[in-house]
Amino acid sequence: MEDLLIAPWQLAIIFFFVSLLYSSIGLAGGSSYTALLSIFGLHFKAIPLITLSLNLLVSSLGTYNYFRHRHGRLSLVIPFLITSIPMSYVGGALNLPSTVFFWVLTVSLLVVVIRIYFWKRTALNIRLRKWQQFLLALSSGSLLGLVSGIVGIGGGIYLIPIIIIFRLGTEKEAAACASLFIWMNSAAGIAARFQYNFIDISRFWPVVIAVLAGGWIGSHLGATRLKPKVMEKLLGIIIIVAIVFLSRKLFPGFLEFAWYEKVWLWLTK
Repeated sequence: MEDLLIAPWQLAIIFFFVSLLYSSIGLAGGSSYTALLSIFGLHFKAIPLITLSLNLLVSSLGTYNYFRHRHGRLSLVIPFLITSIPMSYVGGALNLPSTVFFWVLTVSLLVVVIRIYFWKRTALNIRLRKWQQFLLALSSGSLLGLVSGIVGIGGGIYLIPIIIIFRLGTEKEAAACASLFIWMNSAAGIAARFQYNFIDISRFWPVVIAVLAGGWIGSHLGATRLKPKVMEKLLGIIIIVAIVFLSRKLFPGFLEFAWYEKVWLWLTK
């Protein structure tokens, strides 16, 4: 925690709302946890282990709430898991330099923003046969698992649009499958990273409590009341802000007159 530029309680408040928003659509928040921890100065090698641990906690609650309300379909998510779990382990075992890590993270976030704001058609007018759905799940699962392991996210933020776009399931079913998908891939990523790094997650206890509270509230509301599209738009705003800040790490001269940093320093005095 000594590397962070803000106090643990401030981080906990931010992560509570991130967890609440993400869990409301079946996600755990890994993409934003990773981006925010990068922005707030945590060493890049410690970030994936922290975010995967938080993912594991929040997705446990999401999986319980969505499956409890009978939105989950194991037959839908298992083909994705067959290839994503081993590839997530491989991604977590890779010892990549910081520049590669931040490039993969930034590009993956850009893809998410494009999907949220610029993909007007939420589903394709095609019907895949069973074997085509199975091959799609295997191929996309391997790619999502690899990215998940490298960056330290669960991959659910990419799984949901795949399920919806190719008409594999409803929005609620996609959210339920994403929760389980995130849990399994996060566990695989943690198993790989524990061989090379060990982070005492107990030092982050305020953040842990915050994401558990946000995850429980968000997943319960998402499974029963909230509209996924509204929550996605709010997520898009968070991700865009994260991309702007991350661009400073890739391009040091970007937005040299960083007024937003002055505002942040003023708010955190």
